Amino acid sequence: MSLKEQLEQAKSGFIARVPVEAQTQIFRHIAEQQQTGNVYGLKVGDTAPNFVLTNPLGEQITLYDELVRGPVILTFYRGSWCPYCNIQLRAYQQILPEILEHGAQLLAITPQSPEHSLTQKEKEQLTFQVLSDPDGLVADRFNLLFEMPDYLQHTFKHILGRDLAAFNATDRWILPIPGIYLLDTERIIRFAQVNPDFMTRMEPQDLITQLKKL
Repeated sequence: MSLKEQLEQAKSGFIARVPVEAQTQIFRHIAEQQQTGNVYGLKVGDTAPNFVLTNPLGEQITLYDELVRGPVILTFYRGSWCPYCNIQLRAYQQILPEILEHGAQLLAITPQSPEHSLTQKEKEQLTFQVLSDPDGLVADRFNLLFEMPDYLQHTFKHILGRDLAAFNATDRWILPIPGIYLLDTERIIRFAQVNPDFMTRMEPQDLITQLKKL
């Protein structure tokens, strides 16, 4: 089953299980982000900003140090509570050998706390780096971060029973728009895909195709 098919299956399950009120507010927010005219994310040709983030073992990973060793794929995702993110990460785990064969590596960045990232890595058997981005500071530098509006906070906390501020160990209700970046060793963004519709993600083989162009 392709990534697209898996995501469509997850969306069908979402529509079948989640209260209509919550669905309405979530789809409302997706539409608002799509229709504002805002340009999200850094663009092809931009220089990627450096960052230092911590993995679940407490090790610090510096982007520019990693780029010395080869190209880097960055994927910004919402958290382990998001089924669409989990489907995407599992699909990318399957193509990790191909990514490594091309001398590149994959770094996944999420606002969730390191303990949740550790649990996710173990559960999903992820062997690439999963980095915690406290308060979304790196996502913000990549122009992906947004503050969840009050109505969406209410939906998550009181209808879905999910306190994202607590989950992310912060006092802010923030999320990144899912985004993919391919960076070359000169720190330049060679490919970028950002989509406010978190229920759609980039196909793994499309990612490999872009990597081969470097």
